[in-house]
Amino acid sequence: MAPVTDPCSFSSFSKCLTRHLNLTLRVDFDSRALRGKVALTVEVLEDKFSVLTLDTKDLKIFNVSANGQAAKFELGAQQGYKGSPLEITLPFELSRGQHVIVEIEYETSPSASALQWLSPAQTAGKKHPYLFSQCQATHCRTMLPCQDIPSVKHTYYAQVSVPKELIALMSAVRDGQEPDPSDSSRVIYRFRQPVPMPSYLIALVVGALESREIGPRSRVWSEKEYVDQAAFEFSETEMMLKTAESLSGPYVWGQYDLLVLPPSFPYGGMENPCLTFATPTLLAGDRSLSNVIAHEISHSWTGNLVTNKTWEHFWLNEGHTVYLERMIGRALEGEQFRQFKARGGWKELQEAVHQFGENNVLTNLVPSLRDVDPDDCFSCVPYEKGFALLYYLEELLGGPEVFMGFVKSYIQLFAYGSVTTEEWKDYLFSYFKDKVDILNKVDWNGWMHTPGMPPVKPQYDTTLADACIALAQRWQNAKDADLSGFSEADIKQLSSHQLIEFLALLLLEDPLPQSHVKRMQEVYNFNSIKNSEIRCRWLRLCVKAKWEEAVPLALKMATEQGRLKFTRPLFRDVYNFDKFRDEAVKLFKEHRNAMHPVTATLVSKDLKVDQSTGF
Repeated sequence: MAPVTDPCSFSSFSKCLTRHLNLTLRVDFDSRALRGKVALTVEVLEDKFSVLTLDTKDLKIFNVSANGQAAKFELGAQQGYKGSPLEITLPFELSRGQHVIVEIEYETSPSASALQWLSPAQTAGKKHPYLFSQCQATHCRTMLPCQDIPSVKHTYYAQVSVPKELIALMSAVRDGQEPDPSDSSRVIYRFRQPVPMPSYLIALVVGALESREIGPRSRVWSEKEYVDQAAFEFSETEMMLKTAESLSGPYVWGQYDLLVLPPSFPYGGMENPCLTFATPTLLAGDRSLSNVIAHEISHSWTGNLVTNKTWEHFWLNEGHTVYLERMIGRALEGEQFRQFKARGGWKELQEAVHQFGENNVLTNLVPSLRDVDPDDCFSCVPYEKGFALLYYLEELLGGPEVFMGFVKSYIQLFAYGSVTTEEWKDYLFSYFKDKVDILNKVDWNGWMHTPGMPPVKPQYDTTLADACIALAQRWQNAKDADLSGFSEADIKQLSSHQLIEFLALLLLEDPLPQSHVKRMQEVYNFNSIKNSEIRCRWLRLCVKAKWEEAVPLALKMATEQGRLKFTRPLFRDVYNFDKFRDEAVKLFKEHRNAMHPVTATLVSKDLKVDQSTGF
């Protein structure tokens, strides 16, 4: 096989590999920067080795040493999202198999894309600032010089100095704390990560955090405003971990903690090892959205333990993780629940393909990322097209138990390493060597390298969806005279997941008459539901029906949390209700400073507000 190249990195990973990182950082909220040093233990892969290249972006490099001796370095010109190559010339030559410790003193920029600095106003407590990182896919290079590529895995140790009223956490096991000997107003937290992992999983959070124990190897962390609610919401974590272990093998990361971020966190979750990051919009009050945690737990095997070799093979991380997440759902809720979720995923895939355009090569399962920023093609395609392929293979090869046997074996074989689609496929053929005739009939090119929807549509069981479809059709077809026929009993037997599906189906159709949404509130009392997935869809339905009383509720939801999945469509729908367009813009301007910069930028585009002037 040809050696793997990575279009997203400058680093010389064919010549040397980082085996360990040692980080010493000082977190400065005033200048919004991290300052310190990183020592990389690098293994040499060739003889006469004396030059290595690392990935950096927006970093100030002060000096570099190799095994304690000064080393020459040159920072290249910035090249778009990839940043600037840092070329280091060692003061000596090394041979294959030798190691060198390269130490770099540096400082991050206030605009580092991996780091989000929140003012006290953007937190729940409103008293202290807050910092969190998000390195996936290629942002770690804005936080430290590294081989910022998923195929290079290393352990790490870190010491982080922060103001003493705050707590630091990382994607690692906590290893104690001590007063900062150089500054009595600060404290140093220590962390160790003994399991090799890629740079995109390095994570740091600093804030006024509290924790509660929720299991023998799990704590939930958040600001005190959320911590008890979060402990209730995620109390099933240990059960999900045990289920995942029964499917995939032992959990190797030791601790599995959860961090609930401030409301401005723009994403759903991030699978940082030992410390999953989660949005507070998962706090539904009834544990109904905790299946998102099943997805993040599954990443402990597919993604974190077995990792895509480059971002072009991202579906190997996400397709397998969705498959495992739904297998956990199957174990805990039954096969029909898995089928229901798979059917919903197919609909999301259709929407994503429609949005990109069905001939767009970024809808390929394995896209080319030459000159493409991986963030620009992020969508549900690798998740749901990947899952659909695995489910299709499961049906061809003998059902869920048989195929899960392959997935577990694949995890064991490639654990602690990284993998390409070709290597995955070769192992699939070798594992099912008695079924090669079946595998040879699969349209591999259609699945992997062709844009649009997959070549085969799986036939999912509709048992749990039938009630949602029937009720949605009743409301769509109802005349005003029929409205008295609806009652609370219609939804008595429906789960939260089915209510989400019912509202999602109505949102795909023309807006309902106002009389219908008013009657729906009378009989179902959706306004009282805290579940964010239900609430967002319900308020969107009301705004689209031009029910004026719903507008303040929609704008309140759009501004009291900042998850892109909810904030953007709510603002867009109110903006499209002509009478309230100005109000939507006015409220956005008032709240912009409390929003995450990514959210503010995207909403300003949606509302056609000039970002530079605010008008």
